[in-house]
Amino acid sequence: MAHATNDLAATDIEAYLAQHERKSMLRFITCGSVDDGKSTLIGRLLYDSKLVFEDHLAALESDSKQVGTQGGELDFALLVDGLAAEREQGITIDVAYRFFSTERRKFIVADTPGHEQYTRNMVTGASTADVAVILIDARSGVLTQTRRHSFLVSLLGIRHVVVAINKLDLVDYDREVVDAIEADYRAFADAIGLDDVTCIPISALRGDNITEPSDRTPWYDGPTLIGYLETVDVDDESVAGPFRMPVQWVNRPDLDFRGFSGPVVGGTVRPGDRVRAVPSGRESNVSRIVTADGDLDEAVAGQSVTLCLTDEIDVSRGDVLAAASAPPGVADQFECHLVWMAEEELLPGRPYLMKVGTRTVTATVAQPKYSINVNTLEHLAARTLHLNEIGVCNLNLDRPVPFDPYADNRDMGGFILIDRFTNATVAAGLLHFALRRADNVHWQHVEVDKDARSRLNSQRPALVWFTGLSGSGKSTIANLVERRLHEQGHRTYLLDGDNVRHGLNKDLGFTDADRVENIRRVAEVGRLMVDAGLIVLASFISPFRAERRMARDLLDDGEFIEVFVDSGLDVAEARDRKGLYAKARRGELANFTGIDSPYEEPEAPEIHLDASGAISPEQAADQVIDHLRRTGIIPT
Repeated sequence: MAHATNDLAATDIEAYLAQHERKSMLRFITCGSVDDGKSTLIGRLLYDSKLVFEDHLAALESDSKQVGTQGGELDFALLVDGLAAEREQGITIDVAYRFFSTERRKFIVADTPGHEQYTRNMVTGASTADVAVILIDARSGVLTQTRRHSFLVSLLGIRHVVVAINKLDLVDYDREVVDAIEADYRAFADAIGLDDVTCIPISALRGDNITEPSDRTPWYDGPTLIGYLETVDVDDESVAGPFRMPVQWVNRPDLDFRGFSGPVVGGTVRPGDRVRAVPSGRESNVSRIVTADGDLDEAVAGQSVTLCLTDEIDVSRGDVLAAASAPPGVADQFECHLVWMAEEELLPGRPYLMKVGTRTVTATVAQPKYSINVNTLEHLAARTLHLNEIGVCNLNLDRPVPFDPYADNRDMGGFILIDRFTNATVAAGLLHFALRRADNVHWQHVEVDKDARSRLNSQRPALVWFTGLSGSGKSTIANLVERRLHEQGHRTYLLDGDNVRHGLNKDLGFTDADRVENIRRVAEVGRLMVDAGLIVLASFISPFRAERRMARDLLDDGEFIEVFVDSGLDVAEARDRKGLYAKARRGELANFTGIDSPYEEPEAPEIHLDASGAISPEQAADQVIDHLRRTGIIPT
């Protein structure tokens, strides 16, 4: 290695490893604005901790001369900035995790990006951290990104903050500069509820106040950075809380063993403890705590174990085993903080997948109550959220989930939202509380149900959804289908895209968010009409697959019939009876589907109609009627 190794490691490796194993672990994050010196600091920590091997040091010396930013001197940032793009630009893009240790503690540090567009990466790194080291360039002071990261640190529940005022060598180790920055930061920290803040003046490049007190800052008598990290007391609040274990796997290797495996994310559990399976509410006692190394007398937060119970109760993946005397809440509606992490804006009303603990459900986000200006902490009116914006929203889930408020338990109250089609993570969220209205609204039993209404109408109810570009012929074909069904004595209703905007949806425009809400409302109306036993014909551009999928999911199997009226853009634009394409081409009509707003074609529609002119509207209507007969919607 580049420095002398530990004497104990050289003389008694087993004793050294045993000593190393007993050290406590601290996870911390470095964050701040671009070029504040985060990577340089971590490189310095690795170097000073004797974790740079000779070949790595030789490569560092070579790289520092070729691509370094320190005039040929060692550029410690290159120990961390592994991506080629980062080395070329001198910035951090990805979250880099590094391990190092000292004589007193082991550390995992996440070096997170400073650019605003990579705030989502910072949230990822902060989600498991105990301490945040926020770097500030002494020349620049507290910047917008400093405030943004500090707000996120507070939001994500990190209570121990080190403000490392870096690059003192570039301001001649001026105490007045440090004092002014500290006063500015503490004023902001007080406003966001950060009360455990320690300010340390450093030079990551020169090593001032990193591992040893610097002679160049005789006016500073506080801890060094390593001294603080080695001694900070991080009370694990989750250990002190009630027992929680999200079930990842039902472990059944043979007929004689049945256990429930998962991470303990709160409290302590022992054999004999009474536990409750949530959300079912069934209870039992713990008979064994099983691990690969044998049974335990106790398991605490941070361990992954298998619990065996004395009773054969029904527990599945996604359930939570919890202390019977203090179970988590169960709800399907919440208020939450949401950090939007996708390039595409939040679309209120669109269904997303929500992963909370080991359970995955479908969630829709209501229009944000407000977004937060991280500079002023002002609450701003918002219809949606854009990349890196933070807002407070209500969530509606398709089924109840066990939860604790994020402030009480990060694992039980934290979640992510996932796009259902791309599987990309679009947001991270923190649950505040369940909405009381969820407890006050219940299903009312009715005597006359959908089956009874269907028998009276001598038909099976269905929602026939016509989708296609403006001018494709959707409304014409839907009209013909309804007229023929009416002539045959069937009960129908036609929901047309233009007609509903005169009443039900007259408050909506044509942004993506408004289009999502337009289809959500129509789908809910369609569901009610299907419940009334009707054959509902819906003619809407409905450009997004996600909303057509949402409409399908509202109904029982076989009740949603997607009809793709496929004319192609050229044919639809050539028809242009309403002159809408011409307005869109002239820039007089924004967000017009097919011109400056996308249309996502159905991937597997029940009926695909060639509306380019190959068949007449009457022939297209015949195809729809034939399909209704074949599927038993109407009698043959």
